[in-house]
This record gives sequence, C-alpha cells and structure tokens, in this order.
Amino acid sequence: MKPYPLQFQPEMKERVWGGRSLERFGLRLPEGRIGEGWMIGDHPNGTTKVVNGELAGLGLDEIRERHGKEFFGSKGFSEKNGRFPLLIKLLDCEDDLSVQVHPNDHYEKLPPGELGKTEMWYVLDAKPGAKILYGLKTGVTRESLAAAIADNRIMDCLQEVSVEAGDSFYIPAGTVHALCAGVLVAEIQQNSDTTYRLYDYDRLGLDGKPRELHVEDSLNVIAYEGSGATRMKTDLKQANEWLTLARSPYFVTEKGRVDGSWELGTTPESFVIHVICEGTGLIRWADGELPAKPGDCFLLPASLGSYSLHGDMTVLRSYLP
Repeated sequence: MKPYPLQFQPEMKERVWGGRSLERFGLRLPEGRIGEGWMIGDHPNGTTKVVNGELAGLGLDEIRERHGKEFFGSKGFSEKNGRFPLLIKLLDCEDDLSVQVHPNDHYEKLPPGELGKTEMWYVLDAKPGAKILYGLKTGVTRESLAAAIADNRIMDCLQEVSVEAGDSFYIPAGTVHALCAGVLVAEIQQNSDTTYRLYDYDRLGLDGKPRELHVEDSLNVIAYEGSGATRMKTDLKQANEWLTLARSPYFVTEKGRVDGSWELGTTPESFVIHVICEGTGLIRWADGELPAKPGDCFLLPASLGSYSLHGDMTVLRSYLP
C-alpha cells in the first residue's frame, strides 16, 4: 500500500489534576477530569488506533507488526522492547502535578520491557502567573533531599520557573519536575509510563485514597549533579525554518512557522511526527492532502518521501536522531 500521514483516536486518561481544556482542540472527552490525551501511542497502558485512510481501525501496534521498518524507518523501533519508540501527549493541568522524576533505560527496577523516560514540553497555553517546578536547587544532595522529604519541606529544594505560551523545556531522565496548575502542554517522550512520585501535597487520588509515593526509587534515579536539562524561549525570526527545541539520544524536536507553502520530506531512517500548535493549514503529499488545526497530531511514515505544509500555522516536528 502507499504510505500516507496517519491520524489517531486519542486515548484519554483521567487524572486527579486534569480538567476539560483539551476540548478546545475539538477532542471528544469522556466524563471526568481529563489530564492526558495520548495522541500517538504504542504502549500496554494505551495504544492509539488510526482514524483515516486505508489503515483506519488498526492500532499502532498492528501497523508496527504489518509494515515494520517501511513505516517507522530503520531507526524506528525501541531496541529494548521492539515497540514504537515515542509517546506523544497533550496535557491539561487544571491542578498541580506531583513532584516527580523518571528513571533512565538502565534502572534495574524498571518493569520488564519498560523504557526510561526522557521527555520535553512545549507550552501551548499558560494562565497568568503559571509556573512549573524544574530541577533541584544548587547543592542539593541525596542526603539533604531525603532529610527535606522527611521534614515535609521538599519545596525548599526545588527550582520554581514561571512559564508562558511558547516556552520549551527539555527534561532528561533524572530531572525532578512538576507541571503546575494552569498549563497546557504538548509532550514528546520516550514510550514509557513509569513515574516516581516524591511528593503529592497529601492529596487523595480519584479513588479517594492517598496516592502512592516512590521516595526510595526517586532518590535512586535523580541526577544530583545535573541531568542536562535545558529550557528556552522559542520566538521564531523567520517562517519556514526549524528551530531546535530538544536534541536527545531518543528524539529531536523542532519548531517552525508555516507561511504559504513549505516543501519537506521524510528519510528512510525515521518517521516524522507533526503537532499543530497554532493556526490552520494542510499537509499535502503525492496522493492527497489533510487539513491541519491546533491539537492535531500526524505520524508521517518514513517511506512517505516528499510532502509539504501549507497555510499559516506553527508546528512541532519530531523524529529520531
């Protein structure tokens, strides 16, 4: 079959900190506090299904099994578990998330087949005064952090950062972090669902019970000497040029603004994922075109080759390095 850009039915996840803001993208939400939309996923906890074209109805895992490297590229699989290597999410933070950290691929207590979790955030919207927690203060050690947790003063150890739309944060495994209330983000991450919580405001979960903490695992995986986390403003000087937001061993994410038409292409090594942040337009390839609007996420097969973006819109592009 001829390759084409794939769109998926998101897997919606209720979270104690979630809200209803993902509806602004035209997404249909189930009842409850929806914190995460898994837009492109191939994980035991959520596998998205194609909604367009010849492959409609198939899960991303089934496409992986049927079309393999033709669609995902020669680099397009996790070496550890054979799955699609990335997970793409939209996050609606109506309340503060737990203070948390993610392990790397090599942590011995990872569940079988699970990856570590290096990720990046692009802030789509932020209410006035919104903030995140991003890294430890200088000089914090395992011992001083453990003491602060025991004394219920962990916040004294954390860096607080104000955020606004357009901010970008690279969060390697080992970075202590937390999104806070009033932030809407696009998240590109390794295909993992492992989070270790250090602190959760003594909050009850959706089941009415205190949420589990993972203090010992967290203390084990934190990068106390620095994880390589970086943040940046992402103002674009020119249209139809890419600005690199994150470059990791697991993905590269770039931002660009389409003005008119922009000729692009995939390579045999990797698929391309586009997340539409603002504006509207089209994705056009040899055999067709698809409309694009904010919140849309597209998986372009490695074998697609030449394609173009048209319109007036801001997009993220992610691929494998």
